[in-house]
Amino acid sequence: MDTLTKNYNSGEFYDELMDHQGSPRTPAEQLIKYLDTLPPDELEKRRLLAEATIQEMGISFTVYTDEGNIDRAWPFDIVPRIIDAEDWKVAEAGLKQRLKALNHFIDDLYHDQNCIKDGIIPEHIIKDSKNFRPECVGVSPAFGVWAHICGTDLVRDDKGTFYVLEDNLRVPSGVSYMLENRAITKRVLPELFENDDIQPVGAYTAHLFDTLAALSPRKVERPEIVVLTPGIYNSAYFEHSFLAQQMGVELVEGSDLFVDSDDCVYMKTIYGPERVDVIYRRIDDLFLDPEVFQKDSVLGVPGLMRAWKAGNVALANAPGAGVADDKVVYAYVPALIHYYLNEEPILANVETYLCENPEDREFVLANLDKLVVKPANESGGYGMLVGPHSTKKDQQLFAELIQKNPRNYIAQPTLKLSTAPTLVGKGVLEPRHLDLRPFILQSKDTYVTMGGLTRVALKKGSLVVNSSQGGGSKDTWIVATKGH
Repeated sequence: MDTLTKNYNSGEFYDELMDHQGSPRTPAEQLIKYLDTLPPDELEKRRLLAEATIQEMGISFTVYTDEGNIDRAWPFDIVPRIIDAEDWKVAEAGLKQRLKALNHFIDDLYHDQNCIKDGIIPEHIIKDSKNFRPECVGVSPAFGVWAHICGTDLVRDDKGTFYVLEDNLRVPSGVSYMLENRAITKRVLPELFENDDIQPVGAYTAHLFDTLAALSPRKVERPEIVVLTPGIYNSAYFEHSFLAQQMGVELVEGSDLFVDSDDCVYMKTIYGPERVDVIYRRIDDLFLDPEVFQKDSVLGVPGLMRAWKAGNVALANAPGAGVADDKVVYAYVPALIHYYLNEEPILANVETYLCENPEDREFVLANLDKLVVKPANESGGYGMLVGPHSTKKDQQLFAELIQKNPRNYIAQPTLKLSTAPTLVGKGVLEPRHLDLRPFILQSKDTYVTMGGLTRVALKKGSLVVNSSQGGGSKDTWIVATKGH
């Protein structure tokens, strides 16, 4: 009988489960052995069970289209992605180091700006950053931490080495899907959790609660924490309600809160106003406070910045943290790690060309068909050019965009992203490219998720993993191999 993995061909890329000889890598041995015992019909049954579970649990995400907002069921592949625990230890240390340096950098920018004075980063990059908030200058949040929740995107190259693709420090999303992926996999492949040493992921929401509670300006036994959402039409609303429910805190919209004459934030309740200590905000800076930012915002809370500056409420992430989210700033992070921590970066950046630099720009314009070009502040896979998969017309358009506003564009080589076996038909596995978004928490302590959200490009050959662009997701297993 042909086994599921017998004809699997990982091709030229580094495959995370199978080596080039077609043998399972050590951490994946149990999984591959098990999958090979399942007939195609049984595997299909498990896949359908996963789909039914997703419907039953209401796990969805919203796609914005010209026709309106569409709620879609979460696209999920039942074959997990596996990372060796020893490899993960290195990545985890690198992620902690990176967020620590980034928080030093943000704090420095809103105070003395030594990194500019010492020539580590050019002043105009910060001056032209659309996420630098002059309104935050001089504010000192607890522990000097501005970005409390960070989602850093990692990829692996053709040798299996981890690289940082980007840091998401504004309102990073996706962690609820990481947790739900595990819940679905436990239903679909329960047998594997009995024998394999798979690290648990469920502690995240307890760590998130502790991270937020440590920020409370009032030293009370149980601070009042709320999750501030833009509302049900936001693409990440599922996550907002999920996290609030898991932490046992209130999910609120701007209209549920008000700032009183004492510059404290209160939540309207049926028992009267209740003081709020910490706001985990899932709203962009510009909508947070109509007194300070966009005057017509109905999503925020008038006076919120006043209360934050007075030290009467903590905001996570702090307004202004997004200045380090800029893809141009990304290119300077290794230098920032040297500067603030006096350490070698544990995780490398992907080689990056800054289009504002004339030499880099000339190289990028001559090689648009080979490079990935990204705008400095977009997210979700929007507004980018994937050179090898683009048309001459696309390249022409990007050449014009780069020449018009070089500061706004970076380019990177098209990476040979690692792959993992993905179910593409009844009993058929094929390699698909993937990335990983671990979540790092920092306030009094620092915590990194065990693995993260694995996103997978479901289209053959595609490098775009975003769910809004047709990508899907897998459970991520950190597995300790015997002998370690």
